[in-house]
Amino acid sequence: MASLSMQDKIAVILFNLGGPDCQAAVQPFLINLFSDPAILRLPQPFRWVLARLIAARRTNEAQKIYAQMGGGSPILPQTLRQMEALQVRLDALGLGETRCFTVMRYWRPRADEVIRQVKQFNPRRVVLLPLYPQYSTTTTRSSFMEWRAATHMAGLRAEVHEICCFPQEPGFINAHATQIQAVAPTYFDGADRQPARLLFSAHGLPERIVDAGDPYPEHIGRTARAIAATLKLTAAEWEISYQSRVGPLKWIGPSTAERVRAAAMDKIPLVICPIAFVSEHAETLVELDIEYKKLALECGAPAYARAPALGIQENFINGLAWLVQNALAQPRLCGVRGAGGSCLEGN
Repeated sequence: MASLSMQDKIAVILFNLGGPDCQAAVQPFLINLFSDPAILRLPQPFRWVLARLIAARRTNEAQKIYAQMGGGSPILPQTLRQMEALQVRLDALGLGETRCFTVMRYWRPRADEVIRQVKQFNPRRVVLLPLYPQYSTTTTRSSFMEWRAATHMAGLRAEVHEICCFPQEPGFINAHATQIQAVAPTYFDGADRQPARLLFSAHGLPERIVDAGDPYPEHIGRTARAIAATLKLTAAEWEISYQSRVGPLKWIGPSTAERVRAAAMDKIPLVICPIAFVSEHAETLVELDIEYKKLALECGAPAYARAPALGIQENFINGLAWLVQNALAQPRLCGVRGAGGSCLEGN
């Protein structure tokens, strides 16, 4: 690893999707989401018009979802807690004068706002750390592109180190295994555990995005296999599914609803792990905890449990710190291709 001077000033930028912080923010949040060319792949002005039509149509339903979480998304406060925990760990490593920042893709704080704070800090190095463990053009690439545009507009000059993905990072994997064992020790901890089905549920993508070369499903598979190996599960004890489908396009599958229903009808206890979400938000607190739980119990599941998102779980935060430390030795750190390549290339 390249030597680090104690005089180095290092900015670490944590990226996440963001979410509306109140009911009034739901529609503008949806407009921001569907205005992203990585999400709605249409040229302008068609994307601008369609984004507003979709947002207007979905606002009432989305507001009902966020009302079940107190009116807004918890993703920003949870990400800020992760940022604070990572800051403590990085300070202990003594990498130099390090400061962490949080950027949300579709709601505040956006890249253009945060980059002003980064400029005031005046770092020599900037580490881009997505809180999307598995790379996708719709998440990591989209967030990085917005950051690069904001950097160019603001005139920030710094050495940039990009972490494109970490689907098999040991701290990340062990954190998931620990959360699963904690919520369902009867099924996934100890030699005398009872049979159950572990469902790794990830946010879905339209098939056409995957067909265009997006590696997200491959990365989801890598994460799931690594967690299953850590828990010493047989192939019959776990599977992957995808949730949160919207619109008329064909999405990758199988769907989480389909696999929840199948396990329940087979009278198998069901444990769900949100494999692509590192903090709680609508997809976990409402979709998994309320909607799919109701479906499972109505279809006859003898038990239903959901492993919590990783939050500030110690192994996870230590894994993030390891990623930052190792990223400083190279321009790009890829959890699949290593130092010699990146999922960012060609996407």
